Amino acid sequence: MNLSTPIEEIPRIGPQYQKKLKKLGIKNFKDLLFHFPHRYEDFSNLMTISEVRTNERACIQGEILEIENTKTWRKRMILTQAIIKDDSGSIKVVWFNQPYLINVLKKGDFVCLAGKITFDKYGLYLSNPAYEKIGKYGLKNKNYELIHTGRLVPVYPETEGLSSRWLRSILRPILINLKNKIKDFLPEKIIKKYDFLPLQKALWQIHFPDSLELAKKARERFSFEELFLLQLYILKERLALKKEKAFSIPLNLELVQSFVKSLPFNLTTAQKKCAFQVLKDLEKPRPMNRLLEGDVGSGKTIVAMIAALNVAKAGYQVTLMAPTEILAKQHFKNFNQLLKNFNLKIGLLTGGDCKISGRKNSKKQMLEKLKKGKVDILIGTHALIQEGIKFGELALVILDEQHRFGVEQRAKLVAGGPEGEIKIPHLLSMTATPIPRTLALTLYGDLDLSLLDELPKGRKKIITKIIQPEERKETYQFIREEVKKGRQVFVICPRIEPSTNHQPMANEKKVISWAEVKAVKEEYQRLSKVIFPDLKVGMLHGKMKSEEKEKIMEDFKRRKIDILVSTSVIEVGIDVPNATLMIIEGAERFGLAQLHQFRGRVGRGSNQSFCFLFTDSPAKKTSQRLAALLSSESGFELAEKDLKIRGPGEIFGIRQWGIPDMAMESLRDIFLVEKAKNSAKEILEKDWQLKQHPLLREKLLEFEKKIHLE
Repeated sequence: MNLSTPIEEIPRIGPQYQKKLKKLGIKNFKDLLFHFPHRYEDFSNLMTISEVRTNERACIQGEILEIENTKTWRKRMILTQAIIKDDSGSIKVVWFNQPYLINVLKKGDFVCLAGKITFDKYGLYLSNPAYEKIGKYGLKNKNYELIHTGRLVPVYPETEGLSSRWLRSILRPILINLKNKIKDFLPEKIIKKYDFLPLQKALWQIHFPDSLELAKKARERFSFEELFLLQLYILKERLALKKEKAFSIPLNLELVQSFVKSLPFNLTTAQKKCAFQVLKDLEKPRPMNRLLEGDVGSGKTIVAMIAALNVAKAGYQVTLMAPTEILAKQHFKNFNQLLKNFNLKIGLLTGGDCKISGRKNSKKQMLEKLKKGKVDILIGTHALIQEGIKFGELALVILDEQHRFGVEQRAKLVAGGPEGEIKIPHLLSMTATPIPRTLALTLYGDLDLSLLDELPKGRKKIITKIIQPEERKETYQFIREEVKKGRQVFVICPRIEPSTNHQPMANEKKVISWAEVKAVKEEYQRLSKVIFPDLKVGMLHGKMKSEEKEKIMEDFKRRKIDILVSTSVIEVGIDVPNATLMIIEGAERFGLAQLHQFRGRVGRGSNQSFCFLFTDSPAKKTSQRLAALLSSESGFELAEKDLKIRGPGEIFGIRQWGIPDMAMESLRDIFLVEKAKNSAKEILEKDWQLKQHPLLREKLLEFEKKIHLE
């Protein structure tokens, strides 16, 4: 057998188990070998029967004196009851609903049992224990190898009909017979430097550890190697990018100063610093790869606009890609408004819209103008990277809230230059979700970071409160008073449709105590008809048609709507300075970083703003998590807390990137991340094509097929 041997060819695995293994993603020998335990049961403390105590977990060995099945008529349950004895005494053993055991365990068998000691009116008994037949020679024999009891016992991710017990029985003989059949791709130098277990030993200790310390060491080795491959992949991308060519865009200082003077507000020091970093990168003949990271409302768009203006007036093209149509249209409106004196052709391309400087165009016209270089700045959604879209001379790609856009994707957008030469556009990626240091080091190691760590002057601190069910009425009254002062309100719900098993309640009192997950459509009905029948309530969600969404947002901006009930579609970039109240229903269902994004939709004007977190969850952990939002204004601090609580996959949606679970979990460990990054850097500095490390090169190619960071 080798690592790619399909499970169909592995001995002792029949067709039924093959199907079940595939449910767990196990398709070949390697998948099986690297299907690691997620925890261990500690059955290593072997004791005599006389030593056991009630409510303790115990592991005992002895001979079965008797065993039988009985039926309890009240619960219609089959009990398998046995008596086991050792030199110190005897004890009753009970298994529930496992009648087949009577065919497995017989009177006179010697067994090792591990489980919980329970006490009832009939006395002490061992409840539902794990069992293992050991034979008489196994008793008190320290060299006898146990698998399911009498040791640290691995517990694996399972599926119906496929137990950890079965996996242990299959894996142990495989590991015994492995004997250096798998070559270790980790360089010997790295193994020695960090005192990692060699591959063979690490595999044994992660499956059948001699101690928890060795299990931890084995897990650390495998976590490191996945992070190491991830770092190699990202740093190789960075090196490859440095070999590409880009348009060198000179800094037109007079133009930039003229634009800054035309703005109706002053730039912050952080905005000036970040804009300068971007403009200096654009002067270089190799592609910029920069992430502009700033808290909600820190003014990232203006920095991007300065870069876009400088590129467009130098005679090149710019494209800005936004995650939603609403945001793309908002960018289009802002770019046209703030750049109106600079004689630029600014286009919009989304699934349902095609405009150049306010005039409708057919898609065919747009594509022709784009290819001829007659559109200076094109703003849109993912429609921008469809087949058939080509620019004349695209020099800058700006991404809003999407950090991955690699060389290949950029190359697709550009036509070949003279003699087929392709120049890769510069990339400026923007995010309002602050990135914890471990993620920045690992996932965005190929990006240069620019940090907007300063909010525009005059912004008031947003008052944030957790609202319990009994405080709703009082809060609704406060909202009514604020609306009467001319303010507007966002209400965020976790879902669009109501739960299918929930019947809407007629009176307000029952509705307020409802602890189901709130849905936009139902909440809209409740607020508009029961709570605020005298106010103008609107509704917005992702399933609406583009024109509907646009009209709702326009009405809200023009104050034709007092309260807008929405899903998280408004999470990013929506700017309504008159909205001063943010109500978040089911706040416990969102992460801290996302709640911080929602909160950032208010507090954009001169009036005091409020964020009310509505929760019906009594859980203590929920209160502690939400309280972090009250005590912290910094998105960076919250992102770090979110990383600890929920993990990186939930914050950044990176589960779909194909990063292995163990590496994902290890992203929380800054020290391991730094070890992996430094090791990858050292290797690539001396041997960037990995010619001296053929096993590592082969492993990296395999890793690249599995992962897709772009």
